[in-house]
Amino acid sequence: MDLGSNFSAKLEPFLLMAKSVKGAAAAKLIQDATSAPGVLVFSELLELPNIQELGKSEQHSKFLSLLQLFAYKTYQDYVQHKDALPPLNNAQITKLKYLSIVSLASERRILPYPLLLASLDMPNVRELEDLIIDAIYQDIIRGKLDQKEEQLEVEYTMGRDVEPGKVDELLEALRSWASTTAEVLTTLDAKITAIANEAATTKTLQGEYDRALQQTLKEVHDRQNNKGAGSSSGGNHTSVGSSSFVGSLAGGVERALGGGSHRRERAEREREREMGMDVDEPGEGRGGGKSRNRVSQDSVSKPLRKKNKF
Repeated sequence: MDLGSNFSAKLEPFLLMAKSVKGAAAAKLIQDATSAPGVLVFSELLELPNIQELGKSEQHSKFLSLLQLFAYKTYQDYVQHKDALPPLNNAQITKLKYLSIVSLASERRILPYPLLLASLDMPNVRELEDLIIDAIYQDIIRGKLDQKEEQLEVEYTMGRDVEPGKVDELLEALRSWASTTAEVLTTLDAKITAIANEAATTKTLQGEYDRALQQTLKEVHDRQNNKGAGSSSGGNHTSVGSSSFVGSLAGGVERALGGGSHRRERAEREREREMGMDVDEPGEGRGGGKSRNRVSQDSVSKPLRKKNKF
């Protein structure tokens, strides 16, 4: 339910009675309406001819001013014009303070406690908070008390009657609000369009990137497969060639080593035979032995040098 949606219904009984009362009875009706719980809008009552006629009577004109006070004004207006108005009872004062909070909230969303204390003539914060809590329970305002920051954060309020002279001002405010809202909507539409275009561009680029990446990965995979096949066949030929080379090298070494050992054995047998001949012919054997020994050493050393050279 919207705030203040039932306030007009609570005024209906007073509207019915106002059609048939005049003078003092009409003044008494105004006192009752401004004191009644839940009656917070008064423009329909104020427009009735019988109520308007009170302004022509010096005796009762102040009651018409009282009704105008509750319809459009605040508690501070009452304080400033108290002498020209009828005295208020406690119910009327409390209701006027509720309506004053609504008027203050229409000007600013955050209402500091010092401002409320001064505007409502409240003696302390405790009574101020009690007043605000009662207003919230009666659906006059909706908000949150911030005791740490000492302020009232207003979310919604009921709507008060609009003073006739301020209708143009209200219309201008509504036009300004409509213009600002239209500009905000235009900006939002432009932002949404830009974001949508950017998202489409990003999606296209991402698709191209994915395709290029898949193509590159395929090419790398194909190259690796081709390289692996070539290495495998080349490796077989190398193994065969290497085996042949190693075999031939080993055979050559073996033959070289084998031939050297046979030559050494033959040289040894010949040297032993020559030494046997030196025993029979000592004179000749010394010179001839040396000669034969040199020949024998030469014959032995030659294969050794040949082996070293190999």
